[in-house]
Formats: sequence, C-alpha cells, structure tokens
Amino acid sequence: MSEYAVQTQNLGKRFGKFEAVKNLNLAVSAGEIFGFLGANGAGKTTAIRMLCGLLLPSSGAGQVAGFDIYKENEKIKQRIGYMSQKFSLYEDLTPAENIEFYGGVYGLKRQPLLKKRAALLEELGLVVHANMTTRSLPLGFKQRLALSCALLHDPSIVFLDEPTGGVDPEARRNFWDLIYHMAQQGKTIFVTTHYMDEAEYCNRVSIMYQGEIIALGSPQELKRKFGKASMQEVFIHLVDR
Repeated sequence: MSEYAVQTQNLGKRFGKFEAVKNLNLAVSAGEIFGFLGANGAGKTTAIRMLCGLLLPSSGAGQVAGFDIYKENEKIKQRIGYMSQKFSLYEDLTPAENIEFYGGVYGLKRQPLLKKRAALLEELGLVVHANMTTRSLPLGFKQRLALSCALLHDPSIVFLDEPTGGVDPEARRNFWDLIYHMAQQGKTIFVTTHYMDEAEYCNRVSIMYQGEIIALGSPQELKRKFGKASMQEVFIHLVDR
C-alpha cells in the first residue's frame, strides 16, 4: 500500500488532438488538505475525474488509496467521496430523502443509515431544513447537503470539485470550516478551486495552467519563492510569465 493517498506519474488525458492534462505528477499525503488551483478550463476537473475513477487516462499512471486508476477504479470509488462541480442531488426530494437515497446507493443498512443521517444533518446544520424540498434551500445549504451525501460511507479521501462556486463569502468560510473538521478526523481533502484566496487555507497547493502544473508547494513557500504577498499575486505572476 502506498504511503500517499493520491499519487500520479506523468498522468495525461487527450480528447482527440487536445491535451486537457499533461504529465501530471502529484504525491498527496494522508490527512492533507491539498488545493488544486487554476482558472476555469485549466484541466482541474478532467484531472479529478481521472483520480476518482470516472475517466480513463490517456497516458501515465496513478494510484488513489493505494489502488490503480486503470485497473481498480471500482475499488477507488468505494473508498472516496466525490462532490462534483455541478449540483447533482435531487431537487424534488428533501435533504433527509436525498441522504437516504445516496445511502442506499452506497449499500448502507437501514438502521446505520438512519443514525448516519441524523448525525450528518446535525453536524452540517441542516436539521431545521431536513423536511424542506432541496430546491428551496439556499445554495450554501445545498452544497452542505451534497457534501453530506459524499461522506455517507465514511471515505478516507474526499474530492471536492469547485465546492464553493457561486456562494457568498460567509457560506464559503463556513464550508471551509467543515473541510478543516474533516481533515482533523484524518480524511485527505483534495479540493479544486479558482478562488486564489482559498489557497491560503490549504496545507499545500498546485497551480495548473493549460493542463500543466506550473507551481507546487505550501502557500507560504510559494509566496516566499516568488516574492508575493498573496496567492492571488503568485497566480497572476506565474500566468503572466
């Protein structure tokens, strides 16, 4: 078993002649909050879908939770949580019903599922919203619900693809509080974002540009290396260069 939660070696993905991801090399440790940064269209979502076993690579190699992304993607899916960029829950169901549905998808037994549902609704602040239709929830609460469904089977690695897109600053801060809480429980968090200020919350970050990683390190290391005061300034400097 690898010492890394996520590891890739020259991972790549082509769509015809277009290279969406080029020679991706990563090594993410267990329990780390790893930020996968870049502007829209940089290749972040394509990369995360390969790591989640949802998209086969065109080249290179990779392991997630110790399993090969080519040959063991079904085992990977059983051990990860995935929150997609687009809200993917059922709008006509209540939060409680959505949790029950996804618990069934993950094969959870009835009584453990009900116990897990109650705990998640409490932990994510959704108890008072449990019997409203999901459609009627504010976006910030919808994203909390999507996160709760991704956590139902207690995965060791959680992939969050642009989890705070479109929400207000307070909701973004609250969501990051949840991310910290997950990391304190020992989960590895792999989060993509185009908000450069969110990079400051991560243990380490990579910056992706046109399918390639152009910088990798802790926020402090990168700011010091490039002589910048913020990750926003680091990003602009690297892309302009």
